Amino acid sequence: MSNKLLIIIGAVVVLLLMGIMGAGFYVVLNKISEVSAPDQEIAEEVTEEEETIKPMFPLQSFVVNLADKNGKRYLRSTIELEMSESDLKEEIEQRLPKVRDTILMVLPLKSSDELKSHEGKIALRDEIMEKINSFLTKGTITNVYFTEFVIQ
Repeated sequence: MSNKLLIIIGAVVVLLLMGIMGAGFYVVLNKISEVSAPDQEIAEEVTEEEETIKPMFPLQSFVVNLADKNGKRYLRSTIELEMSESDLKEEIEQRLPKVRDTILMVLPLKSSDELKSHEGKIALRDEIMEKINSFLTKGTITNVYFTEFVIQ
């Protein structure tokens, strides 16, 4: 009788462990699916934003000396401005000297060390966008793209 009792107890313990493991897997899988669901929503939002192509305004290249101590480094950069509306193109064309002047006042204040890092380029992009948007009235610049960026 004791052998049968040990077998029954062993079977119950095995069944309980299998039940606990099954419940654990169920909880883990639910948590994983909850975490990935917001990522899918974000990806869908980004895809929708990317589908909307905004008008661009290309600028001629800029060549400026950088603010390095030895003064021998320069930056050659070509920039395109992404506009919130196509109506903004007229205003930018009318204010092109002011747009170029604004950029030419910002670029020489940067050192090559600042501009070599990814963060430095993002900060430069944000600063250019902020300064140009400060005098535009028909819309805004939503992004600044560097299509050429050479430090020498």
